Amino acid sequence: MTAHDHGYKRLFSHTAMIRDLLMGFVREPWIADLDFATLEKYPGEFIDDRLRNRHSDVIWRLRWGPNWLYIYVLLEFQSRIHPHMAVRLLSYLGLFYQDLLDTRQIAPGQRLPPVLPIVLYNGQRPWTAPTEIADLIEPGPVGLQPYHPRLRYLLIDESAYRDAELAVMRNLAAALFRLENSHDPQTVQAVLTALADWLASPEHTELRRAFVIWLQQIFLKHRLPGVELPQLNELEEMRAMLSERIVEWTEQWKQDGLQQGLQQGLQQGLQQGLQQGLHSERRMLLRLIRRRFGEAIAEQSNPALERIERPTVFEDLGEDLLDSADESAWLVRLNAAAEKTGH
Repeated sequence: MTAHDHGYKRLFSHTAMIRDLLMGFVREPWIADLDFATLEKYPGEFIDDRLRNRHSDVIWRLRWGPNWLYIYVLLEFQSRIHPHMAVRLLSYLGLFYQDLLDTRQIAPGQRLPPVLPIVLYNGQRPWTAPTEIADLIEPGPVGLQPYHPRLRYLLIDESAYRDAELAVMRNLAAALFRLENSHDPQTVQAVLTALADWLASPEHTELRRAFVIWLQQIFLKHRLPGVELPQLNELEEMRAMLSERIVEWTEQWKQDGLQQGLQQGLQQGLQQGLQQGLHSERRMLLRLIRRRFGEAIAEQSNPALERIERPTVFEDLGEDLLDSADESAWLVRLNAAAEKTGH
């Protein structure tokens, strides 16, 4: 469990954070029917050992009429998007339901409670994985689909929200997302001012402390690497310190942004050059295929060639083209190469 995971789990272990996450970012009409006064964290001692090892996840419940409704929040901070997230959640929810049965929290004849699975994602790349498990399963024969498992999770992608949209919300989760997405110290100062006001009452002392710990140990260390930070205990102290050093930090952020821009520009240039080279290799090989086997086989070969992204593979395929006795032999070699090296 990384420091970022731990910091987020500490924040979302507070009732006010989960309440604002649900009220602000679950855009469903039935949210108005939930009794937020009953919102409570699911007792950890009941959780199956396999679920307990999911350190970055949090489970809450609240009343929907006379019944419990559970909220399973999976905190996802990997830079690499997990394409089979729906499968993971299906497994976790199966373990959760089994735990409810094993601990006799479900009476004989009683149906299992509803669960809302949420993936809270704060990576830089847009989330592209399917949110429904049905999209990961081949349809199979006609009539088989009704027997496939069904599960859909709610994705909350922090980077998908514009700052102007978040800024008008009096919402703790929105404030956290604004901090994560911020590009200048002025935005951070505005958010800290709002948080200090919203969390001023004594009942929010622990949540204020959780924000300060996350800001000091994770957020500012990442935004200001190498800068010595004083040990602070309150959001108001954090805001005042930022106000005093805003000129210095603005310059630091500008330099960091410039350096990041240069690195991204270099990477984009290299990637563009690679793509141009691959395009030339494909065109040349397609011309050779047309000469050897005709236009129809060239068109049939093109989808497999588009999947190949390594220049050395095109060199090998040039030799395979000459060695292939006929069209069928060539297509077998081409498809094998595409399966092995494509994505």
